Amino acid sequence: MSDEQATTEGGDPARRGALEWPTVALAALIYGGWLALTFWHALLPWPVLVAAGGWLVAWHGSLQHETIHGHPTRWAWVNGAVGAVPLALWLPYGVYRDSHRAHHRSPHITDPRHDPESRYVAGTGLPRALAAAQATLLGRLVLGPPLAVLAVAIDEARRLRGAPVAVLRDWAPHLAAVAPLVAWLEWTGLGVARYALLMVYPGLALTLLRSFAEHRADLPGPSRAATVARGGVLGLLYLNNHLHTAHHDRPGLAWYRLPAYQRRHAARLEAQAGRIHRSYGEIVRRFALRAHDRLVHPAAAPR
Repeated sequence: MSDEQATTEGGDPARRGALEWPTVALAALIYGGWLALTFWHALLPWPVLVAAGGWLVAWHGSLQHETIHGHPTRWAWVNGAVGAVPLALWLPYGVYRDSHRAHHRSPHITDPRHDPESRYVAGTGLPRALAAAQATLLGRLVLGPPLAVLAVAIDEARRLRGAPVAVLRDWAPHLAAVAPLVAWLEWTGLGVARYALLMVYPGLALTLLRSFAEHRADLPGPSRAATVARGGVLGLLYLNNHLHTAHHDRPGLAWYRLPAYQRRHAARLEAQAGRIHRSYGEIVRRFALRAHDRLVHPAAAPR
């Protein structure tokens, strides 16, 4: 494996220890917190359940992102086992893993014809209308979660026609892992429907807040990534992925090492970012009701 592959998929090639204990502790906290919250859900008012459940589901998504990039161990199968528990229920780990690695390897990040995680569209009609509906942050948070699930369903239906074995490889272990989670949710009395509404939906909305302003097609550099200078408490939720230019510069670097890396290379990374948001509060104020970008990709827009 080359250093480039290692930093994208297999963690930091300079890492010496076999285990990254901060990430191990984080995984234990997320899974333990999820079990406790779902077990004692009846004792909590629904606003607390929404806040804590949404946080845990979004935090778990950040943990999955870490495992895809080769953490917390040197062994891919262990990392996959840590990340593959489907707390969000709807997205197979293998689908997310392959999509995210393709995103990092893409030479044309943000171009929907090359980047599977692009928010942009290349066509007109319904895809363009749905993209426009999510151009504001409010639209992204309210409409984004169900539309993200729908988009994966459509993509997987298309993939099933061309690569049924690959789809089976991703979905069989996912469904096998979902089954005991569903049984647990029903046994605790929370139920799948309430869990999806009160925990998965807000968790996915929190994740979409992070990705809302991460990339723009008109930003400089190959990653076209922006940076949020002060992540605050959301920096912990996103495991410092608000330093998105730094993450694309060293994608295999562990989450708790990114701030120091950002400080050491601040001048270069800030020049490379092209756009720096002071905080997520600034993003909310600027783009809650105003479009962040025109989401027809420039390379695909009619001239």
